[in-house]
Amino acid sequence: MTGLLIILPSPTGAPAAVGPATRIAGLPLLRRIVLTAARAGLTSVLVPSLVSELGQLAGTTATVLSTGEPLASRAMRRLVFLPATVIPRADWLAGLLAMPLARGRLHVAAGTVCVIDAADPDAVLGLVAGCRSLDDVVAALGPRFPESALAAGAGGRFALTAAADLDPAERWLLRGLIKPNEGFMSRHFERTVSLAITRRLCPTRITPNQMTLVSLAVGFACAPFFVSPARGYQVAGALLFLAHSILDGCDGELARLKFLESRWGALLDAVGDNTVHSVVFACMALGWSRHTGSAWPLILGAVAIASTLAVALVVHGRGMRASTAGGPPTLVSRLADQAVYRDFIYVILILGAFGRAWWFLALTAVGAPVFLIVLAWLGRQREYGRVSPTNSSP
Repeated sequence: MTGLLIILPSPTGAPAAVGPATRIAGLPLLRRIVLTAARAGLTSVLVPSLVSELGQLAGTTATVLSTGEPLASRAMRRLVFLPATVIPRADWLAGLLAMPLARGRLHVAAGTVCVIDAADPDAVLGLVAGCRSLDDVVAALGPRFPESALAAGAGGRFALTAAADLDPAERWLLRGLIKPNEGFMSRHFERTVSLAITRRLCPTRITPNQMTLVSLAVGFACAPFFVSPARGYQVAGALLFLAHSILDGCDGELARLKFLESRWGALLDAVGDNTVHSVVFACMALGWSRHTGSAWPLILGAVAIASTLAVALVVHGRGMRASTAGGPPTLVSRLADQAVYRDFIYVILILGAFGRAWWFLALTAVGAPVFLIVLAWLGRQREYGRVSPTNSSP
């Protein structure tokens, strides 16, 4: 069933300090809701002309609907009414479209959203013409459609009821950027720092690609420190590597939070990260080779670089990560996610404290090829698993 989102100007009793133009994490509420709807697959969004901040809709797929203006005749579709002061998550909106609901009934989650499956959208929109709040919509449709409670998950939206809710709303949005498949230290330390930085970047004009370039500069700056056998230099290099990892999280956070994702940005981030890792491994190999007066560390470095690049190609090229795959994570996706965890940086930091950061090359030169073989084998099993049910069907 197709869906149509109607954004209402304000909820009942909304404070003057909160409205469609209120900025949250660098974007006005109205624009944030429309872009979130598009991310959820809801490309049909109506904004009544009663909303005064229509300039926020430039570059979006939202349609401004004048009072009484009819829609083109359409088949049965689901109408979702959402106040302009309720911040939704994309998966929550997608869930509203997918959940089974009884037809001919008005499903209401008080103060948050109401949903109805309408055979005649024009007639329903005619009844709610001029409604400014969710309570107005319920009052207008109540006499025609029996009301039912809507079981809408509370964690998928944040309703602003007072000016004091603005800071908690931003923190809620930032927490939503934490991926469930992150490493322990990444989740509890790096992400905490990167989110604090991102929150301060949101009101500025700094772009995700600019943050990627900053993180790459820090990453390249850390590499020469690993040429030295001195513990102080190796620890300094590891700390700079950690700073690169933290800043590298900011570009993606900023892109998702301000809806600035792009294929070019993703490519720059992926290529840049792997280039930094390769340069770091190359400097480790060079330093170890000079220290031992032997060429075998250079071979370890070459193996480590080649195998980590191969793992990156497999993981990203075949879409095996749990964070990008549809459905629940599988053994394949969970293992693939291990390849992009940043917790290995703490191993380098610990080894560097003993002047042995170079040893990480040996771990990588052995572990990465084995990991690649396991990943490829499990990926092949997954492909066979997808094909066999089709081949066996009558």
